[in-house]
Amino acid sequence: MKRILLGTVALLALGTAPALAQQKTIKIGFISSFSGPAAAIGNDMRNSFELALDHHGRKLGGLPVEVIYEDDQIKPEVGVQKTQKLIESDKVDFIVGYIWSNVLLASLKPIVDSKTFLVITNAGASQVAGELCSPYVFSTSWNNDQTPQAVGLYMNQKGVKSAFLIGPNYAAGKDMLEGVKATFKGQIVGQELTRWPDQLDFSAELSKARAAKPDAIFAFYPGGAGIQFVT
Repeated sequence: MKRILLGTVALLALGTAPALAQQKTIKIGFISSFSGPAAAIGNDMRNSFELALDHHGRKLGGLPVEVIYEDDQIKPEVGVQKTQKLIESDKVDFIVGYIWSNVLLASLKPIVDSKTFLVITNAGASQVAGELCSPYVFSTSWNNDQTPQAVGLYMNQKGVKSAFLIGPNYAAGKDMLEGVKATFKGQIVGQELTRWPDQLDFSAELSKARAAKPDAIFAFYPGGAGIQFVT
C-alpha cells in the first residue's frame, strides 16, 4: 500500500511539474479590514504577511509572489464582491485572510465553487468545521465555539449556578454564546445579542443582566467594542 501511495504522489508531482514551470508568478488575494475601527487588526495581518514574504525572499515554492490586497470594510456584501473580483478578474491561485465570520461565510461559496484554495487567518465560523467543511478551505486560527466551551466547563468547576450571556449579533457572537450553552450545566437566566458593529452603548443590556442577578456574566466583544464594553 505504501508503494502505491508513493507512486501516486510521484505521478502527481510529474503531472503538475509542467504547469508549475509555465506559471511565472503565484497570485495571492488577501482580504481583510483596512479601513474603519478594525483597520488596526487588518494592518497587523498585512504587515505580518509581508514580513513572512520578506523572510522567504518574496518567493513561495521557488516562484515569485504577487499579493493583491482588498478591504472588506467589515461588510459581508463588500467581502463577497471583493472575493469574486479576486477569483474572476485577478485569477488568484490562493485567497488568504478574513477577520470576521459573517464576511467569511458570505464569501465562502464562490471560493469553494471555483476550487480556489483558502487559508483563513482569523475568522472561526463553526460551520467551516461542520456542514460547510471543504477540502479547499484551511484555517490557521480556531473555531469560535471552542473557547467558550472551555469557559462553560470552568464555570461548572467553580460552582457557578446561573449565567447571563451577551455578545454581538453576528456569526461569531452567536457561535460564542452557543459554545457556552454546550457545556455549562447551570441556568441561563438571560441572553442578549446586540447590534453589530456600530453599537457601543451597552447600558440597557447590562441593566437587564443586573436585574437577572446571575452568578456570572459571559460576554464576547472583539476589538473596540470589547474595550467599550469593559469601560
